[in-house]
Amino acid sequence: MCRFVESIKLKDGVFFRLKYHQERVNKTFENYFPDEDPIKIFDSLNQVVLPGEGVFKLRLVYDTDVLSLDFSHYVRREIKSLKLVETAIESSPYKFEDRKAYNSAFENREKCDDVLLVRNGLLTDASFYNVALFDGDKWITPKEPLIYGTNRAELMANEWIVEDDIKVEDLQKFKKICLFNAMIEFEELVVDISSII
Repeated sequence: MCRFVESIKLKDGVFFRLKYHQERVNKTFENYFPDEDPIKIFDSLNQVVLPGEGVFKLRLVYDTDVLSLDFSHYVRREIKSLKLVETAIESSPYKFEDRKAYNSAFENREKCDDVLLVRNGLLTDASFYNVALFDGDKWITPKEPLIYGTNRAELMANEWIVEDDIKVEDLQKFKKICLFNAMIEFEELVVDISSII
């Protein structure tokens, strides 16, 4: 049976983007476990004692039921350079627990801090992040990311970013790239386009 994961941000006792995490869980159940009622994330979180101060990553692993719920203090990794790496990873609206393909791609970063994954000549994601590129006017995120992240969903809903195909050869049309995920807020981690090799 497939196992799935949600990584949820808890900051000073406040959960981030629970609505979007629950929507992804619901979508997962519709496709993989259509005869089961989706787990309720909020109910699961209410069953554990959580810290009240600081930034924590809650990792919820599930199939038809919650398999584990762990939390750890979160420290953001510094990223100053990205290596373009080809990938065959398929785009998915579901977040699988198995990350072997992403870990394998990450190993190709050489001296860079992370990878910027490319599929069929189009940018997708970094190893743990969705991305958006700034063209001097607006932030554009790849139309087909590998993972449809919860932060991305919220940014799209609030029209902070727009979708479009981004070809590798068009990279120089952009000024900077922003990396974000469930734990890292938009524009918190920004790298100059010249740092992509």
